[in-house]
Amino acid sequence: MNSAKKPLLGLSLTELKDAAVALAMPSFAGGQIAKWLYEKHVSTIEEMTNLSKEARSLLEKTYTIGAMAPVNWQQSVDGTKKYLFPVLTDEAVPSGIINKYVETVFIPDGNRGTVCVSCQVGCKMGCTFCQTGRQGFHGSLSVTDILNQIYSLPERDLLTNIVFMGQGEPMDNLDNILKATDILTSPNGYAWSPKRITVSTVGIRKKLETFLEKSQCHIAVSMHSPFHEQRLSLMPAEKAMPISETISRLKKYDFTHQRRCSFEYICFGGLNDSQEHSKEIVKLLHGLECRINLIRFHTTPDTDLPPTDVQRMEKMRDYLTSHGVYATIRASRGEDILAACGLLSTAQQKSLVKKVK
Repeated sequence: MNSAKKPLLGLSLTELKDAAVALAMPSFAGGQIAKWLYEKHVSTIEEMTNLSKEARSLLEKTYTIGAMAPVNWQQSVDGTKKYLFPVLTDEAVPSGIINKYVETVFIPDGNRGTVCVSCQVGCKMGCTFCQTGRQGFHGSLSVTDILNQIYSLPERDLLTNIVFMGQGEPMDNLDNILKATDILTSPNGYAWSPKRITVSTVGIRKKLETFLEKSQCHIAVSMHSPFHEQRLSLMPAEKAMPISETISRLKKYDFTHQRRCSFEYICFGGLNDSQEHSKEIVKLLHGLECRINLIRFHTTPDTDLPPTDVQRMEKMRDYLTSHGVYATIRASRGEDILAACGLLSTAQQKSLVKKVK
C-alpha cells in the first residue's frame, strides 16, 4: 500500500465525514463512502460512482481503499482454508511491522462460514502449547489490518460468524478491537449482529471489563486448567491474571440472554482431563451462565504435552454437563495445514506455495 496515502478501510462514519469535509466535500459524502466500503466492498475509489469525478480525484490524492488480497493460501482435506495476509500499516507499533504477515482461517461448515481473525503479529502471552506464542511478539495490527482479513477474504460473502481467535491476544490490542467490532456491528458499517462475533482472551483484568462494558460481542476465555499452579505452568499470564479472578469479574455481568460467555479448554492426556479437574471447573463456574468448549490438543513441534483421547474428553463433557456446566467437544478443523487451534504461526510462511488467483 502507498505509505503516502491513508487507508479508508477502518474509518468510522464520523471519520469518513470529517475526511470528506477536509477535502471540501459535503459531509454526506462520508456516508456515501461508507456504503461503498462496507456494503459494496469496492477495490478502488474510482468505483464510487455517486461521487463526482472531481471528488474522487481529490479523495485519491490523499486516500487509498487500504485493502489487499492474501498472498498465499492452503486448503485442508476438510475444506478449511488458511490465508496469509500482508500487514499493510504500522501505525499501531512505533517500530513498524511492515513486511510482516498474519494468518487467517476460513472454516466452512454446512450453511455456516466462520473466519478466524488475527489481531497481532505473534503474541506476548507465551502459552507453552501455542505456536503463535513461540513466534514472539512483533506488533499489534491496526483496524485496517484487522478488517482487511474480512474485507479481502475470498469467501467474504459466505461468512456467518467471526471469531477473534487467531494470532495475538485481543485485549492486548483492545482499542483497535473495539473500533473494528464497532464498524462490523454499526448500521453504517457491516451491520452485523454482535451475536455473530466472538472475541477471545486469556483474561486481562481491566481491559476485559472495558470490553464487556463497551461491546455486546460474545466473550471466550482461555482456561485450560482450573488450578492456579497448573494453569501457570501452561499459561504465564495466570500469574497476573488468575482464572479465579477472571471468573469473579465475569460473574458481575449478565449472560442469561443472547450474549454468550464461553471457556476454551484444550485437553492434554492425563494432565488436565481428570474428574478432579471437572469437579474444580464446576466449582469455579457455579453461578455463571456459560458453556465450555473442550478442544483436542494438536501436537506442536518441540512440545512434550500429550494429546488426550476421545473417551476421556467424552467423559469430561458428560460430567460437566450433568453437573450444570454445558460442555461440547469442538471438532478439529484444518490440522493438516496447521490451521487448528494453537497452530497458527507465520514462521513457516515460505512453505506456503499456492498463490491466490
